[in-house]
Amino acid sequence: MNKYCLAYLLLLLLACNTVSSQNTFCNPINISYRFRPDTPSRREAADPMIVLFQNKYFLFASKSGGYWHSDDLKVWKFITNSTLPWEDYAPTVVAIDDALYFLASGGKKIYKTVDPIKGNWEHCGEIDSSVIDPCLFLDDYKKLYLYYGCSNKNPTKVVELDMSNRFHYKNIPKSLIYPDKENHGFENNGDDNTGKANPWIEGSWMTKHQGKYYLQYAAPGTQFKSYCDGVYIADSPLGPFKFQLFNPFSYKPQGFIAGAGHSGTFQDKFGNYWHIATMTISKKHIFERRLGLFPTSFDAVGTIHTYTGFGDYPYCYPTKRIFNPEKYFKGWMLLSYKKPVIVSSILDEEKTKPEYAVNEEIRDWWSAKTGNRGEFITIDLKNKSIINALQINFADVDTKTVGRPAEQKGYQYLIESSDDNMNWKTIIDQSTSNEDLPHPYFELSKPIKARFVRVMNINTPDGKFAISGLRVFGKCAAALPTLLSDFELKKDENEARVVHLSWNKIDGAVGYNIRYGNEKDKLYQNYMVYGNNLATIRSLVKGTKYYFTIDSFNERGITKGKLIKELN
Repeated sequence: MNKYCLAYLLLLLLACNTVSSQNTFCNPINISYRFRPDTPSRREAADPMIVLFQNKYFLFASKSGGYWHSDDLKVWKFITNSTLPWEDYAPTVVAIDDALYFLASGGKKIYKTVDPIKGNWEHCGEIDSSVIDPCLFLDDYKKLYLYYGCSNKNPTKVVELDMSNRFHYKNIPKSLIYPDKENHGFENNGDDNTGKANPWIEGSWMTKHQGKYYLQYAAPGTQFKSYCDGVYIADSPLGPFKFQLFNPFSYKPQGFIAGAGHSGTFQDKFGNYWHIATMTISKKHIFERRLGLFPTSFDAVGTIHTYTGFGDYPYCYPTKRIFNPEKYFKGWMLLSYKKPVIVSSILDEEKTKPEYAVNEEIRDWWSAKTGNRGEFITIDLKNKSIINALQINFADVDTKTVGRPAEQKGYQYLIESSDDNMNWKTIIDQSTSNEDLPHPYFELSKPIKARFVRVMNINTPDGKFAISGLRVFGKCAAALPTLLSDFELKKDENEARVVHLSWNKIDGAVGYNIRYGNEKDKLYQNYMVYGNNLATIRSLVKGTKYYFTIDSFNERGITKGKLIKELN
């Protein structure tokens, strides 16, 4: 190859706005979600936990065929072996001295490794009975406890394990918490907490902070957008536990992808707390799920709260100690919501409409007629805008894969930009990718200005070329939305766990973010509304005082609400 060819290749590479070292991420996190080994063909990962061990992060999730490790929470590498029970749900792992110990839901065997990177695990003990949704917790006093339970009738329980006797029970399991949907609105099932059936109380997790024990649990069911985590607090790992006033402490019922339940709370290398959580699609199957990562914090009086505001927009990776979890939000706004879309073909004019790729609903998708080279989707942002990042969410339409084989190829495509929809420039080249990653997120090394964004298919490894969310983030030149000066707040006449809000629409606003909580300066909850001026929230706790405010947002940024109203 002569010097002119080399120069040309260099210019070609520079022409592509290559992805940076990824200082931000966007939920759902982009890992190799495994195709389940049964039908219908769909991906799944749920019930996650992350442990920091030997200065590396290890991520475990249900039915994943293995686990992942990372140095920085950015790039995850997959590990598997033939020892661990990969077809079981809800794995729990605890670090004890120089080893990791593993137990899965529905099993009794405990496995151990001193080198999880190599993936060599050995059977080292057995609990007295199989349990569902286990959580192993090692207290500072070197006592090991097992929390467990997954039922719409029975309580969450705890038992101490005898580490000197192959992890047999040291005492009789003790009942801790029961469902309480009559008082806890968030425990009522359904996407909007409108169901009448008993909730599933599951997914135990224990965190110790400043001498207090925080027993976390998931409700009301993994397939619902309302899936969230509540918490009880005690002075002892065995209780008695008292319901935290601020609940649910991890809650994301709206937005592109919803759900923030059955989670694991962990600390990063800088001491910041995070919540790795289950998020729902539940379209092909109720257990079609993904993972989300959210910053978590304890306030001055020990209240635990997870920040999920704009929780599927770009967040910053941790690089230092941050005491306000809202600081992780990068501030890049969504530019693609309900923008005009041009596509190469449509599989079904009613079920897979092009506009479904930009309606901020992961349960809808556009699909082309084929997975062939040349299928494409183009978004017209209407105005030339600053683009900082892009996220593609591929939908598994007409896939045949069952139990992803080792030779499964990745999605191959180009992301291009244009000012006139005629002259295109490649900004991301994934034409030779072999990574099976269904939710790729790209932070550009340098922002670009463009009006049109196109994804051009090179090869779809299975099924049709289909996208549930083509999401473009950055800033446009529009003015910030004006301040929302007033809103109506009304308690439901028949139900103390329900509140109705309404307001006049703000010109230029794309949506609204309702913030609320139990104190005026602790509005920890977030409830996002797109394109509407009404909201009904059914997750309240009976007998609790609340305060509400409403922010308005658009493609420029957020105008924080100043008016705070009280609901007694």
